[in-house]
Amino acid sequence: MTVFIWCSLIFVILSMCGIMYRVFKGPSVPDRLIALDGIGVMLISSIALLSILFDTPFFIDVILLIAIMSFIGTVSFSKFIERGEIIERERPH
Repeated sequence: MTVFIWCSLIFVILSMCGIMYRVFKGPSVPDRLIALDGIGVMLISSIALLSILFDTPFFIDVILLIAIMSFIGTVSFSKFIERGEIIERERPH
């Protein structure tokens, strides 16, 4: 079982390196945004595999924190790409 987890961890890290290419060479900004979200998912996967490998539940808090930050970042970047601003304010007349 340990060999399978190590192999999975290596494949996840190799996939993360492949996605880094899309972050730097993406043809458009939305492609780069999707790649950044993919890196967040791969990071969560690798930490989950390490948590299983080390047989500790302490990494679950880190996984939740990274997931929340990744979601907020993706939503913020998407909103900025769509509208040009992240926080909309009421302007006085």
